[in-house]
Amino acid sequence: MAKIRIYELARDLNMTNKVLLEKLRNMNIEVKSHMSSLDDEVTARIKTNLLGTPEKEIEETRIKSTIIRRRRKPVPIEPVRVETDVEPVQPKEKELPPKKEPEEQLKKDVSERVVEDKEAAKKDVPEKVDAADKGVEQTVLAKKKHKIEKPAVSKRKKPAVLKKLKPKRAVKKVKKDISAKIIKLPITPPPEKKALKIEKDRVKKPIKKVAKISTPEEVAPESVDLQKDLISKGKKKKKWIKKLDEAVRDKKFFKKKISFRKKEVVEGADLYAKGHRGRKGRKIAKTKAAVSQQKPLITIPKAIKRRIKIDDTIALSDLAKRMGIKAGEMIKKLMDLGVMATVNQTLDFDTAVLVAAEFDYELEKASFEEETVLHVVKDDPDKLITRPPVVTIMGHVDHGKTSLLDVIRKTKVTENEAGGITQHIGAYHVSTDKGPIIFLDTPGHEAFTKMRARGAKVTDLVILVVAADDGVMPQTIEAINHSRAAKVPIIVAINKIDKQNADPERVQRELADAGLVPEDWGGDTIFVQVSAKENRGIDELLEMALLQTEILELKANPDRLAMGYVVEAKLDSGRGAVATVLIKHGTLKINDPVVCGIHYGKTRALLNDRGMHVTSAGPSIPVEIIGLSGVPNAGDDLISLADEKNAKQVSAHRIQKQRSKELAKTSRLSLEKLYEQMQKSKVKDLNLIIKADVHGSIEALEGALTKLSNEEVRINVVHSATGTLTESDISLATVSDAIIIGFNVRPTSKIQMLAHEENVDIRFYDIIYNVIKDVKDAIVGMMSSTFEERILGRAEIREVFHVPKVGAIAGCYVTEGKIERGQLARVLRDWVVCYDGKISSLRHFKDDIKEIQSGYECGIGIEKYNDIKIGDIIECYYLEEIKPELEQ
Repeated sequence: MAKIRIYELARDLNMTNKVLLEKLRNMNIEVKSHMSSLDDEVTARIKTNLLGTPEKEIEETRIKSTIIRRRRKPVPIEPVRVETDVEPVQPKEKELPPKKEPEEQLKKDVSERVVEDKEAAKKDVPEKVDAADKGVEQTVLAKKKHKIEKPAVSKRKKPAVLKKLKPKRAVKKVKKDISAKIIKLPITPPPEKKALKIEKDRVKKPIKKVAKISTPEEVAPESVDLQKDLISKGKKKKKWIKKLDEAVRDKKFFKKKISFRKKEVVEGADLYAKGHRGRKGRKIAKTKAAVSQQKPLITIPKAIKRRIKIDDTIALSDLAKRMGIKAGEMIKKLMDLGVMATVNQTLDFDTAVLVAAEFDYELEKASFEEETVLHVVKDDPDKLITRPPVVTIMGHVDHGKTSLLDVIRKTKVTENEAGGITQHIGAYHVSTDKGPIIFLDTPGHEAFTKMRARGAKVTDLVILVVAADDGVMPQTIEAINHSRAAKVPIIVAINKIDKQNADPERVQRELADAGLVPEDWGGDTIFVQVSAKENRGIDELLEMALLQTEILELKANPDRLAMGYVVEAKLDSGRGAVATVLIKHGTLKINDPVVCGIHYGKTRALLNDRGMHVTSAGPSIPVEIIGLSGVPNAGDDLISLADEKNAKQVSAHRIQKQRSKELAKTSRLSLEKLYEQMQKSKVKDLNLIIKADVHGSIEALEGALTKLSNEEVRINVVHSATGTLTESDISLATVSDAIIIGFNVRPTSKIQMLAHEENVDIRFYDIIYNVIKDVKDAIVGMMSSTFEERILGRAEIREVFHVPKVGAIAGCYVTEGKIERGQLARVLRDWVVCYDGKISSLRHFKDDIKEIQSGYECGIGIEKYNDIKIGDIIECYYLEEIKPELEQ
């Protein structure tokens, strides 16, 4: 059965949706909203209760409205016929409808109306309409006839009715006479008439609201009225006929598309009155209305989907996204659990498990198994071969480490080092008569502690260089501790024995106190006396080093993927990220995918310690590699992989892990931390940007400079990186008001001009001593000076003189020290300070004097103070500025 919505019925009854809904509730008809649907039986009952219109008048109105919509051209007819047709209608409008109507008469009128509809439809359709369309009309009319009991009556009255209905003007007149303003009494129709009324409603509904009927039973009536309305457009008649042909063959298209256009034809006039919004507006409104009535589906994920794997920590926003829950809801749950968190807060695993359980989710620890991806396998003992030893030279600064290495390598590295000191860690391959040896040269300055620690980590043997004329120094003890922590054997080389004040015995005693007992004294430490300047004892030192490494039985497998350590890393302007790597296992080849710290890439080039290109590097061979995605940190592991995809995956995992650690550092604010921040706000900041040639130098500078912070000045390293200065460094310095320190790097002319325009201070150094000294001076300049009070002398007031226009003058006797004019002074009465001011005048008899010594009398005037009395003491003093000094 066809259904009509409440808002359509309200429009037909010329009332608002709200009024109609109230009337329906009074009639005990349950409806939800204006979009609810009503079947024909309920619709008929509603119309009967609200309008009370007799069936006969309803049918007449329906036929006349149909004829008006067709708008046929007027045909000349007899005026008498028209008047005869109209006259019976007039009294019916004025008179109230009878309460009861004979059943036979009602059926007869209905039959006449149906016949008139049929004949009018036949004459309205043009001759060029296809037979298929006519067949549709006949089918519909046949249905109508079948439901009416007396078809014979309609056949007999067919000619007369046609003559009456031909004129269009007369019909318009009738339309004008019959208006919706007629008030009719409600009539409850008998049961026999109910079926006829429903049938007439079905005939009427497609004419007025075709677009609203979507049930399969009413397809045929839609096609009849649609055809009439579409063809009535005139010039576009042929085009619409062709489209109608296709619509009849394709029911799906007919229902969805043409019925929608039919709606526009029927309701076009009304829409123009309210402001036509076009077809899209109606479609959107209909879609929104349909969507609004659909209840949201609450879907519950499967059990397997409610199990999430996370790392040790996870951001709250990431967890909410993976669970498909709004972050606000998760924050509320955490508040209920007593945890205050924000969207970017990092949750530990236990807290994440608790909050996930509130939403019926399970969490599992799923740490990325790097070992599985990296394929770390145990070496086959049959494939192991002897590898060269890695020897690290350590010791105090200026004890001759690099000079000793120069003699061994037959080079002059020291001459190339700024200030004659080593500030980089160097890896060198040296060939001797008894085999190759790999030497690592570490800095001896106290700032390069991390470099020495890395050197001890990757080495097999440590040669501790101690100057015979200087003895054991702080960095010597530190090198011993690094070696012991790495469990590496130590060979002591006592250097500079050629000097006159050399005392090797003293060195042995001091080292014995530090735990290194010589073999001659019954210990296990090898001592060799050498002179790098005179090339003495070098062969003996190498022989002992090789002998010691033979005892260690150093072996490695070259037939596997390479593994190594980053000794040093830097950013080269022409080559990009460059890392000095010491291979520990396997063989590194060109174009091998590698992972180095959080970076990955392919080895595009390999260079040895002398700058020569090589195709591969075996165990214990130091090489420079080019091709990494970024500059790694010194000390990072380098691992070669078979697939670049795996290398990228490992790199992404490490970056995510590092990000989680950084987020975890930002903890919530407590009262204690708030107090600390308030104290820090009083501290002055010295912001620095450090740019160096290698990563190791950056570490040394950061460590040395941050140690200079004190209670008044704090050193902040805003940014540090390897490579030359860039425009971004200048911009960052401008924003943060920082000083740029360039260590072994030089800027371009463009950068220098930009720094001058932005007034950015750039300092360039090649010796770390000078950096520390200048930063110390800057800190001292930022520190506030202190003032100490120094007493000059005291004078006792013995007489008071009042001078006009001057004030009170104290006649004093200087008891101790001296009194100076213009200095600070305080008036003491019974040794209580009465006034603190300044001496404005000082006279001895009639002479103005600058100062007066003890034992003399004088007149003293106190600035802006006249309340002086005999017996008061005037104390003269000054404030001495004490400049701050940094603790050494």
